[in-house]
Amino acid sequence: MAKKEKEAKPKTKRKKHPSIKKGPTAYKIEGDKVIRKKSCPKCGAGVFMAEHAKRTHCGKCGFTEHK
Repeated sequence: MAKKEKEAKPKTKRKKHPSIKKGPTAYKIEGDKVIRKKSCPKCGAGVFMAEHAKRTHCGKCGFTEHK
């Protein structure tokens, strides 16, 4: 059998996602003071807890505190 020639298809352009600049999320700067988010009591300083509506959660160890 002879090989079939493929039809040339125009290349499609990929969609570029808009770049979103995120500021520092673990710290808040108010005037001259630096306020840190709550750190995990099990993991220690440097591991911050995610703030949800009714709880705070550590992504490293899974510790959860309900508000």
